[in-house]
Amino acid sequence: MVQLGRPFTPAMSLLQNMLVLFTLSRQLHTSQAARLPDRQLPPRPTRHQRTLAERLPEDTWDSHMHVIDPARFPLSPDAAYVPQRHDLFDAVSFESSVSMKNIVMVQPSIYATDNSALLDGLKGLGPGRSRGVVQFDLPIVSSKLQAWHALGVRGVRLNVQSTGAAVTVTEFAALMRQYVVAIKPFGWVLQAYIPMYLLDPLAPTIRELGVDFVVDHFGQPAQPLNTTMSTIDPYTIQGFGSLISLLEGGNTWVKFSAPYRVNLTADWLDAVAKEVLNVRSDRVVFATDWPHTRFEGLDIRPFIERCLDWAEEANCVEEVFSTNAKSLWRVEE
Repeated sequence: MVQLGRPFTPAMSLLQNMLVLFTLSRQLHTSQAARLPDRQLPPRPTRHQRTLAERLPEDTWDSHMHVIDPARFPLSPDAAYVPQRHDLFDAVSFESSVSMKNIVMVQPSIYATDNSALLDGLKGLGPGRSRGVVQFDLPIVSSKLQAWHALGVRGVRLNVQSTGAAVTVTEFAALMRQYVVAIKPFGWVLQAYIPMYLLDPLAPTIRELGVDFVVDHFGQPAQPLNTTMSTIDPYTIQGFGSLISLLEGGNTWVKFSAPYRVNLTADWLDAVAKEVLNVRSDRVVFATDWPHTRFEGLDIRPFIERCLDWAEEANCVEEVFSTNAKSLWRVEE
């Protein structure tokens, strides 16, 4: 039976204080930086003279990250790896370091369908600053989903890519329809971590789901073989044309996240990101994928800056980093 995590305690209010301090320090940093003489500021490339705090919207959302605490919340016996602890305090500290304060906690594969750590995190941070995407088996009672909804859960994740689950297209299409029956009354999102090539056969089903559908990590594209710099064309990636068509349809969204999990060179990733933004910038959400499980220790700041470059070029920074997430995750509800 899934536990809803430990009850809220007065100690968790420290997180709220951390958020207040973060907001004040961000405002102070911005105002002080504006008053400093040029000679006191570290040299930067012309394109990046502004800090992340200055480039990001005030109400930025990180739409995909994980809270992991194996000591308090044991991993699934089938966990493919054992990460270090990355609890809610660590999460708030990290998000503050990259000038973000709103997060979407996503259930990682190592916890399978035990959402206790995620639900505990939602209780600690509160619905004003967080949302959650869970995993659960069917059937499930509606009252449990209702209780999770009250905490800030707004989606369910189907993860094929991480688990390596053997499933046919027909089986996965049927599975999506079954989950839609459970989540549609709550207006939740169906989130899938699947390879992009599966979008070709699944597209007809996705169009008819009747709920928002979001794909993780750029849709998990794979670079075509035997390509050169002169032949970079994202439409030669298997499934990319279907992704674009689904985005145009309106009920499909894509996360710009985890480039280290995507089998593309930087030039190909540029081409994919720019074309997606050119087609439907209002269907893209940004995410850090912290704590970058199996890639712990990497510096995500260059990727944040690259996403800002793409969004600034397409004139959609507010959309990609803030307003799209508020819409997708029903932040006002």
